[in-house]
Amino acid sequence: MKLSLRRRLIYVGVAIGSLTLVGAGIGTAQASTSHVAHFPSRPAPVKPTVVLVHGAWADGSSWDKVAAKLQHDGYRVVTPPNLLSSVTKDAESLRAYLDSITGPIVLVGHSYGGMVITNAALGDEQVKALVYVDAYLPDEHDTVFSLTSAVPGSVFAAEASTVFDQVAIPSAPGTANLYVKPSVFGRAFADKTISAKEVAVLAARQRPLASNALTEESGEPAWRTIPSWSVVGKQDAVIPAAQQIAMSKRAKAHTIEINAPHLSMVTDPGAVTNQIEAAAKATD
Repeated sequence: MKLSLRRRLIYVGVAIGSLTLVGAGIGTAQASTSHVAHFPSRPAPVKPTVVLVHGAWADGSSWDKVAAKLQHDGYRVVTPPNLLSSVTKDAESLRAYLDSITGPIVLVGHSYGGMVITNAALGDEQVKALVYVDAYLPDEHDTVFSLTSAVPGSVFAAEASTVFDQVAIPSAPGTANLYVKPSVFGRAFADKTISAKEVAVLAARQRPLASNALTEESGEPAWRTIPSWSVVGKQDAVIPAAQQIAMSKRAKAHTIEINAPHLSMVTDPGAVTNQIEAAAKATD
């Protein structure tokens, strides 16, 4: 009986000792962590909305390949219609659209769309970056016509009747809607990487540019206060590459040159998307 009692006492003592050690371990762990500084986690930066503005003789579908890639990478993308009525009116319409967006914006323009974004973004604090894709980067008083004909090489620097089919605008006497002649369209916009069938569809789907937009002067440029990026298609037959480079340098744009025609977002959407995302990441 005494031996049994003694064994019981030993077992109880061991158990108590174990609990004491465990408790001491917990206390030690708590003590070691009680002095660790806790920093609030930094929220992930909000990705900007990418607004893609199409050029003349096109519509939002010209951005389809780029839009798909941007969406895949987690960006919200919108392609509002460009009215193609005049630089001032088109810029006002785009500015109203931008005002409906909450948060930072990367504003992208192709071709004539460059004229529009340059004027629409002026003074807009939400627009964090401008991206020009085979586009006009106008300074104050520049026109589409003056920039197109500044250096040799543009298919459009020719007698208007040889390039455009003109349809009168009844509500605006003296002006006309300009459609690129089917025989000229492919030579101006495309290259061998775009099939003849696809060119024919693009020509059939083209939206006209009002003739007054060619000679309307641009206003104070937004690129003076908003960082800009540029994609130059070296085979561009609408805005010669030399002119695009000159405008990009004037705007101090981050510029890449690619072997592409005027529709570089169709023939090389990867390069165009990368440049847009470079601009977006610079806004973080």
